[in-house]
Amino acid sequence: MAGISSLGIGSGLDLNGLVSKLMEAERLPLTALDKKEVDFQAKLTAYGTLKGAYASFQTAAAGLSSTSKFNTTKASVADATVVSATTSSIARPGSHSIEVSTLAQSHKIASSAFEDPASSVGTGTLTIDFGTYAAGPPKSFAVNADKTSTAITIDSTNNSLAGIRDAINGADAGVTASILNDGTGYRLVLSGDDSGAANSLRVLVSNDGAGSNVDTLGLSQLAYDPTADAGSGKNLEQKLAAQNAALSIDGIAVSKSTNLIGDAITGVTLNLLKTNAGSPTTLTVERDTSGVKSAVEGFVTAYNELTATAKELGGYDFKTQKGGLLLGDSTLRGMESQMRNILTQRLDYADGGVQSLSDIGVSFQRDGTLSLDSTKLDGVLADTTKNIAPLFATMGVPSDSLVSYAGSSSNTQPGRFGVNITQIATRGSAVGSAALVDGDTTINASNNTLTLKLNGVSTTITLNNGDYTRDELVAELQSRINSDSSYKALGHKASVAHANGVLTLTSTIYGSSSSILVTGGSAAATLFGSTVSTTGVNVAGEIGGSAATGTGQLLTGTSAASGLQLLIEGGSTGARGTVGFSRGIAWQLEQAITGMLDDDGTLASRTDGIDRSIEDIASRRATMERRLEGIEARYRKQFAALDGLIASMQQTSEYLTQQLANLPSSSSNT
Repeated sequence: MAGISSLGIGSGLDLNGLVSKLMEAERLPLTALDKKEVDFQAKLTAYGTLKGAYASFQTAAAGLSSTSKFNTTKASVADATVVSATTSSIARPGSHSIEVSTLAQSHKIASSAFEDPASSVGTGTLTIDFGTYAAGPPKSFAVNADKTSTAITIDSTNNSLAGIRDAINGADAGVTASILNDGTGYRLVLSGDDSGAANSLRVLVSNDGAGSNVDTLGLSQLAYDPTADAGSGKNLEQKLAAQNAALSIDGIAVSKSTNLIGDAITGVTLNLLKTNAGSPTTLTVERDTSGVKSAVEGFVTAYNELTATAKELGGYDFKTQKGGLLLGDSTLRGMESQMRNILTQRLDYADGGVQSLSDIGVSFQRDGTLSLDSTKLDGVLADTTKNIAPLFATMGVPSDSLVSYAGSSSNTQPGRFGVNITQIATRGSAVGSAALVDGDTTINASNNTLTLKLNGVSTTITLNNGDYTRDELVAELQSRINSDSSYKALGHKASVAHANGVLTLTSTIYGSSSSILVTGGSAAATLFGSTVSTTGVNVAGEIGGSAATGTGQLLTGTSAASGLQLLIEGGSTGARGTVGFSRGIAWQLEQAITGMLDDDGTLASRTDGIDRSIEDIASRRATMERRLEGIEARYRKQFAALDGLIASMQQTSEYLTQQLANLPSSSSNT
């Protein structure tokens, strides 16, 4: 500002210093605003620290909010070189004797030696099927109803040994083709992708351009009908027979198509590695409580770390006589109170034998932290009658073994609900009226098509021509239905069975959308005569005394049980026990903390208010700075005028002094 540096020169007074002192006084409100802003920024930092502590605790709680955390078991095998085992959530503790007689293996067949991979073999069609071979007598081959036969065209573009290999591999036929040089020549080797006795290979040749489809000329060199004679349709050589794994579990003979067995012992998957005939080994399945215990320990530790952070931010240190940045903060106190209320509650509908944290050895101490009695927790985890999952996770616990908890919604209220079933779900079926003859049924071009409508979708299938026994025809029919491309795309399947030759088709899904109709085709009369079709029905009943909605085997509650889903897997109609539904402590904590930490949650609301206060301070500071500039300018203008006035008065004084000094003295005049 012009003239500021000269202020006081005229009067000789320290007017600059006086203005500075006056402005210091004027700036006191601005200093107060600066202090407020510092306090607000400190609180923002404190809330950020608090948010991090709650996020860490939420992570620990999330580790206990899923039911899968608690349904863990582990398996051990005395001789791990014979079999390895893994378990799922439905495995049950127990001990089992395992003795492996044979391992499952895939079928392998090989051609005679060819001079070169580029050697021409022949043209025609290769049809590859899978089934079960019986040496007889008589020899037989029963088609695997769960497998699809594949026809592969061999023409002049791919009729070499290598070309046929590539054509087979490109057909996705369930077979892997390779060429092996054994020193005498090149052999085509076919290996079934799946092991098991029901996956024996059959390779039929048709339209052979060089022979009779079964001789050793042209493409027929690759024919393999296990029921035929060598050189007359059985022209490939078997190297490894398809066979099942044979083992004994607890003295019970078990035969499986693979060495990976997941359906012998509930919830246990066995991987057979070698045989141990005569020397059984022991498989032990036991509850794996280590993961649950570790999660509970982490939960307690995380809460205590949260408590320490909250105490540091909101407490008072009597030694230093200083309070935390959030001392007396209502938001902090409210969050702490909410956590404590959740942790100290008793879950009346947690039907697992434990209903509060104290039941598993977790309790509050006088300083507000949690303590864990490990011995008590170990005892509860070792007790097979206790299930701590409902204490932490959201779940229902049915009392009926054929009723399973399948899910819930946000509207489902905690409670214990009675289950009453008035209708068991069924599957749609079609039953024939005519019995197949007790012997061979011939399928040919005059009776090989069947039009079906499965679960509302129509298709026409074509059966392979040939002579069939009843069982073979059942397998062929099921194979054709389930390999139909339109059904495979939708996941629709049907099972086929016969009772004294009368065929029954059954959809594999349950409920009112389950149906199967025979609507036409040249094979309809031969196989079924006429049919009676029955559409499946949904399960029906009540949950908690209110009518529930059935979809297939799934029953969904209404009213207080709204959204509660139960899977009814059979059994009888009538009262089917109860289901206790609870929202576990870990789930409640996770939800509560989410509400605190969300963008529109408790902490965000508080920090948004602080941010607005800081913005208000910045606005007020800018206004005050502008006002202070005006005040200082006014002070300087006023003191500049004063400085000039005093300077003028000093000049007048000096002038008068000089004039008086020049007057003649009174003594001289005398």
